Amino acid sequence: MAHASSPAIAGPAETSAPASPPATARQAWPWLRWLGTRLLAGLGAVLAISVIVFGATQALPSDPARMVLGPEATEASVRTLQRQLGLDRPVPVQYLAWAGQLLQGDLGRSLDSHVPVAALVQARAANSLVLLGCVLAVLAPAAVAIGVALALRRDSALDRHAVALLIALKAIPNFALGIGLVMLFATTVWRVLPAVSLLEPGRSPWLQPQFLVLPAVTLVLAGLPHLARLVRSAMIEALDADYVQAARLRGVPERAVIWTHALPNALIPAIQGLALTLSVLLGGTLVVEVVFTYPGLGSALNAAIEMRDLPVIQAIVLLVAGGVVLINLAADLLTVLLTPRLRTAVAGGA
Repeated sequence: MAHASSPAIAGPAETSAPASPPATARQAWPWLRWLGTRLLAGLGAVLAISVIVFGATQALPSDPARMVLGPEATEASVRTLQRQLGLDRPVPVQYLAWAGQLLQGDLGRSLDSHVPVAALVQARAANSLVLLGCVLAVLAPAAVAIGVALALRRDSALDRHAVALLIALKAIPNFALGIGLVMLFATTVWRVLPAVSLLEPGRSPWLQPQFLVLPAVTLVLAGLPHLARLVRSAMIEALDADYVQAARLRGVPERAVIWTHALPNALIPAIQGLALTLSVLLGGTLVVEVVFTYPGLGSALNAAIEMRDLPVIQAIVLLVAGGVVLINLAADLLTVLLTPRLRTAVAGGA
């Protein structure tokens, strides 16, 4: 009589059953899919922007070949240069050739200086990144400090006057702020800073901080109003939340309530606000660099537009567009990581 407890012999189908994927791989897949979707969307945006940029540069008045050769050049010389540069081909053919070069990492050569665009843009981009780094190092802490301070004193006289001042500051264009600072600290009132940022070639901007002060302060004042008011609103909403009231009822000290419970939740919308501010500042940097003659991407773009240097214009605008896409992607990732509901939704594959 056979015993019911006797072990059954495993058949070939059972022994060859595939093993389930590791738990780590199953957990990472939703995040990789989410990140891949965001990257594809960003690449699609950059592709659309590249088409717009190329079409806009083709619509610029005057002929790049004529600008290179000068007004005294003969029509035959102009047509010869157009043919050498490929400017006589249809615009779609020119775009496909340009896009093919980009995919190979070739940005072309400057029509004006005849140097590789990559080398020209790399040097200028480094200076612009130093300026933006200085701005970010001051802007983010200042916006958080001002926003939290105003939220803790909401509806007071200080709060009302400060908000009105921030709104008025937001209405001033970047170039007007820059000119005002030049008049105040470089020419008319106090001559304590240089009016233009003429960096010494071959030296890092970090070693010439006097040339960074006025451009950086201009950009900080341009981005501070929006970000500070956003932190203030988010902090007020967090202070009125149920979990903060519950922490106070439990006897948690007010300092801990502010910095441990309210502020971390108020910073989540501030991340998106910072991303938007940085995206706007990327464009504002181009304007401010022209005002202060700062040797960054803005000055290079302005000079390229004057000379109709199409490869330089296209490379700089596309680089700025790619920077905006990366900033927004980083902001989305941080927002998801800091928001439990969004983090659970992504991890669950929603």
